[in-house]
Amino acid sequence: MSSFSLVHSRALQGLRALSVQVEVHLANGLPSFTLVGLADTEVKEARERVRSAIANAGLEFPSNKRITVNLAPADIPKDSGRFDLPIALGILAASGQIDGAKLIGHEFAGELSLSGQLRPVQGALAMALGMALQHNDASGALPVLVLPEGSAEEASLVPDARVVRVSHLLDVVARFPPVKAQEQAAPEVEAGWTILLAPDCKSIAAHADMREVKGQQAAKRALEIAAAGGHSVLMVGAPGTGKSMLAQRFAGILPPMSTQEALESAAVLSLAGQFKPERWSQRVVQAPHHTASAVALVGGGSPPRPGEISLAHEGVLFLDELPHFPRASLEALREPLETGQISISRAAQRATFPARFQLIAAMNPCLCGHLGSRVKACKCTPDQVDRYQNKLSGPLLDRIDIHVEVLSLAPEELLNAPLQNVAAKSVESSAEIALRVAKARERSIARQGQLNRALEGKALEEQILLDEAARKFLNTAAARLGWSGRSIHRALRVARTIADLAGAQSTQVTHVAEAIQYRRALKAV
Repeated sequence: MSSFSLVHSRALQGLRALSVQVEVHLANGLPSFTLVGLADTEVKEARERVRSAIANAGLEFPSNKRITVNLAPADIPKDSGRFDLPIALGILAASGQIDGAKLIGHEFAGELSLSGQLRPVQGALAMALGMALQHNDASGALPVLVLPEGSAEEASLVPDARVVRVSHLLDVVARFPPVKAQEQAAPEVEAGWTILLAPDCKSIAAHADMREVKGQQAAKRALEIAAAGGHSVLMVGAPGTGKSMLAQRFAGILPPMSTQEALESAAVLSLAGQFKPERWSQRVVQAPHHTASAVALVGGGSPPRPGEISLAHEGVLFLDELPHFPRASLEALREPLETGQISISRAAQRATFPARFQLIAAMNPCLCGHLGSRVKACKCTPDQVDRYQNKLSGPLLDRIDIHVEVLSLAPEELLNAPLQNVAAKSVESSAEIALRVAKARERSIARQGQLNRALEGKALEEQILLDEAARKFLNTAAARLGWSGRSIHRALRVARTIADLAGAQSTQVTHVAEAIQYRRALKAV
């Protein structure tokens, strides 16, 4: 009987799935159960869960042995109950109750209940994705990933993943009988060992229709431009003008997600335990409350967890009542808006999460909300307007590509607007807008391989295709408005998107003029 065994598993560090070797050694001496290898509290508690699970499953726990479990490498922090199953299998292999040699080529993760039932673990899809990416860069077959029911379905969404679903510790034990049992009779295929194939997921996003929003053609146009180029938007208007309605329907005009985008989005949601297979390939809309802290938005904790901006990866982050968010929370958005990722550094480790989201923000123009309204007069003094608008810093506003005013509609305009239903031919639906958005995105990707929001440096100069008249017009406007270099570049990106929507080869004066209108100051409302 071998007193040593080795089982493979995975630890998550951000979206990185790091290989972990669970080494188990049984020795004579005073009975003990020692777990080492930079294990968090949840992992150390596995000693009691594993002991009870093995005993209640009708197996023999070597309570008269000195048990040492090492999670290697020791410098990688380990958390959660995902190591319960590999630790239990390591003990069973070291005590000769299963064939440890047959465990090679498999990786295990799962939390054990005291009865031996397996519970789902967070980050299963991220584990499978990280394992697939690691083995794409190396030779050899992809290992079989053995996961509990609920986690296995997530992991099977990764292309080429080899995933097995189990529901009890005995399902795994029956698959790897000891050598003596194999000599007596060949084991049959167990019902509890289920190989999962990649499901054919064709989810249709169920977002509210833009047709339901009456009027607001200027705001709809701005959102169409934002969707076509991946730009961020700030909507400014009085209460009740439809800012939230527009934001909630924005995801419906975005094109379908690619497989890679869907995988990245699902992997981040899986880390937070928020992924649902029925929501596969649907754009996420995250709308945190305005009391959200900086950690809630960007992520943090120990170990680091993704925040709202990462959960909105490849989707929409809607921040309503923008000036009421804590100043630190808003300022933390600066870098992710530029880079599309967020790095969280702690003393023990550093994790990087993707954060390629589209920011849709909404705010009132003043404290009472009626500055510039055609329906109700504003009661705020100039000082009150300044204090309210100065809650948003200039550098943050500079990073928001499009600023648009959402006008108040008079009662007769609202009531006399055409009915917003399928039969209303005069009002465009989200599907019609999405078709134009998809064509504009195809033009930009065919030309430069990326959306216009990502253009910078030399690529911006080469791909903007700005004609001479438009260049002179932009120079004059930028000088009069006192724009920074960032403002000029963002106006150019928006102008290029407007040109793509129009099907124009070059960026012309009309495109630049419209883009400039979306860079106005808040006080001009």
